[in-house]
Amino acid sequence: MIKITNITIPEGQSFEPFKNHPYIDVAQKSISLQSASEDKTIDGSHLTVFPGLIDPHVHFRVPGQDYKEDWCTAAKAALQGGYSTVFDMPNNLPACVSLERLQQKKEIIQQQLAKVNLPLRYELYIGADKNHFQEIVRVKPSVIGLKVFMGSSTGDLLMDDESSLHAAFSIAAHLNMVVAVHAEDECMIQERTPQFAHCHEHHVHSQIRTPEVAASAIRQAASLSRLYGTKVYVLHVSSIQELEVIAAAKKEGLPMYAETSPHHLFLNDTYYETLGAKAQMNPPLRSPEHQPALFQAIADGVIDTLGSDHAPHTLEEKNQDYPDSPSGVPGIETNLPLLLNAYQEKKLTLDQIASLTCRRIQTMFDYSDRNDLLLVDLNKTKTVDDANLKTKCGWSPFHGWQLTGWPVYSIIDGQLLDLA
Repeated sequence: MIKITNITIPEGQSFEPFKNHPYIDVAQKSISLQSASEDKTIDGSHLTVFPGLIDPHVHFRVPGQDYKEDWCTAAKAALQGGYSTVFDMPNNLPACVSLERLQQKKEIIQQQLAKVNLPLRYELYIGADKNHFQEIVRVKPSVIGLKVFMGSSTGDLLMDDESSLHAAFSIAAHLNMVVAVHAEDECMIQERTPQFAHCHEHHVHSQIRTPEVAASAIRQAASLSRLYGTKVYVLHVSSIQELEVIAAAKKEGLPMYAETSPHHLFLNDTYYETLGAKAQMNPPLRSPEHQPALFQAIADGVIDTLGSDHAPHTLEEKNQDYPDSPSGVPGIETNLPLLLNAYQEKKLTLDQIASLTCRRIQTMFDYSDRNDLLLVDLNKTKTVDDANLKTKCGWSPFHGWQLTGWPVYSIIDGQLLDLA
């Protein structure tokens, strides 16, 4: 048996389930793992317990782009970042849009996870594609949700015609599926792109894909939710304009939920100067005034979750001029330290972090608790270093940042993983 003593259990609504947790004795402030093959006691007086983290938005690049990432390296990165569960997106090569492709993808994932013998839990999205609507019914029991790309991004899953969007939202509502939307107005993107054709610097990305480009698509998603009753999960919310549309939809009573990403919380468009294409993602970075609005939206309940949108590309790809440089950044290893550092700066509470990274996700997706746990050292200070990252792409936009608060142990299915 392994016993961890003197742990800190924060007070707050999101931590209420710990009172009935099979591994935790709240009165004794200890964790006991009966299934462990060794006998050991760990002094946890410097450790604070969290529920096992869920990242509802990752791109682990399998199949088709294993040179950027695979599930061997991605699992190491996820676990190192404190995550026990991930929801992976379908914009693969080929795109995951059918039952057959879903099964093939799962086979590859299982093989790769078995190779590294890591206990990462995962769920998969199916992609909405106008030629495969019949597949949504077939895969429904096997997927976490339906992904809709309203704006162009990595892959070929763009859904930019109104009739196809109506079909996807209608089918999802009938099947009681969550529709996760990449909300950018493709028509506006296409209209604006020629205006900047002469510019090959990466900052122009934010000028093409403005906040209104995103807000316009969210308004369309809200309209479809209103029409069909579809549960809509707006991904990587980045701006005040988007928040205004989402807040109004929630006030109206529409089943709309919102995610933000660490790069939008902690970076802004001034970082193009030092990061170049490493600061390029979809939707793009915004001007600094949007960042405090995102934090306020978390406090107000307008933003429900945080997803890393872990989307690795190689440095060789990123070093190209715009628009040849691909959009997307890795993030799953640095998510939690960034959030815990924000707690130190009094921008977030521990309860909000637990809700953003676990409890709210479980509620939205009706995803049952696996009893996974995470132990963090709130006072541990470490510098993000590309050389120490587990992701295959080997870089982070947060390289060189000194952060306070890091994961130390994960407990997954009763197994203790040392992350230090």
